[in-house]
Amino acid sequence: MASQAAASKKQQDLQVQYSTYKNTLQQIAQKIGDVEQEAEEHKLVLETLIPLPEDRKCFRMINGVLVERTVKDVVPALQTNAEGLKKVLDDLVKQYKSKQDELEKWKKKNNVQVVQS
Repeated sequence: MASQAAASKKQQDLQVQYSTYKNTLQQIAQKIGDVEQEAEEHKLVLETLIPLPEDRKCFRMINGVLVERTVKDVVPALQTNAEGLKKVLDDLVKQYKSKQDELEKWKKKNNVQVVQS
């Protein structure tokens, strides 16, 4: 009877750990999607602004405030932001892959087989 309770407890613990891994992976995937979308927006804005004359005025949202700038002022900042987003995206993808590998190792170590219901 005690061994059955211990086995049930172990199974519950494994289910909780598995759920935690899956939730973490889902959160990272959501962040990756958000960063990809933001990077795509930066790319579109840069493609629009680069052909324009440098002295042309444009507007940029900074911390919720719309400010007037020139294309010459905005393009370098956007390029820097786009590069930063690319780096963050690369880091998130690495983090996702390592967490996925960690989950696979955990599944093998604990002999876990996922049953889809």
